[in-house]
Amino acid sequence: MTEGKSGATPLEGDGKRILMIFGSPKQGGLCQALGAAYAQGAREQGHVVRQLKLGEMKFDPILRDGYDQSQTLEPDLLEAQRLIHWAEHLVFVYPVWWGGIPALLKGFFDRVFLPGFAFRYRNRSQLWDKLLSGRSADLLVTLDTPPWYFRWIYGAPAHRQMVRTILGFCGIRTRRLAEFAPVRPSSEQQRQAWLRKAEALGSKA
Repeated sequence: MTEGKSGATPLEGDGKRILMIFGSPKQGGLCQALGAAYAQGAREQGHVVRQLKLGEMKFDPILRDGYDQSQTLEPDLLEAQRLIHWAEHLVFVYPVWWGGIPALLKGFFDRVFLPGFAFRYRNRSQLWDKLLSGRSADLLVTLDTPPWYFRWIYGAPAHRQMVRTILGFCGIRTRRLAEFAPVRPSSEQQRQAWLRKAEALGSKA
C-alpha cells in the first residue's frame, strides 16, 4: 500500500515528508504515470515519498450513517490517517469525471477526514478548528475537457470542492493545481511533455 523509506525518523534524511494519494480506482494509465514522475522528481531532491493507491485499499467508501454514529475504520483507513499525520505535504493525483472527483476519492474523504481528525466544530458556534493545518498540497488533475472550458463554462466544480470545501476546510493549503488536459485527443508527444512537467513539479515540492 505504501512505498518509500520506512519509519518517520531522522534516518529518512532532511527532505520533506510527502504522501501521494492516487484517487482513481483505475490501475495504470496517465494518473499513475504522472504520480510516478512527480515522485521521481521529489526523491531526486532528497524528499521521502510514500503512496496510497485507493484502488488497492480495502474499505467501504460509504459513510453509512453520516456523522450520527461512528463507523469502524478499516485497517487501511487507520494507516491512511497515520500517514496523513506523518506527512508535511500531500499530493493528490486523480481524474475529473462528470465534473467532479471520482466517487472512490470522495468516499475516502468521507471516511477518513472525520470530526476529531480533520476538523472539530466549536461548542455553540458555527466556527471550527482546522486540525490538519500546517500541511500543503499539490493537485495533479487530468481532464478530457479543455481547461478553459472547464473553468469558464462549468465553473471548475471539482477544483473548488478540493481546494476550498475539503482541503481548505481542514487547514490544508493547496499550493499548486496542475491540469493535464485535454487527455482524450492528446498525442504521445504531449503526454511525454506532461510527464516532464510532473517531474519538474516534484523537484519543487
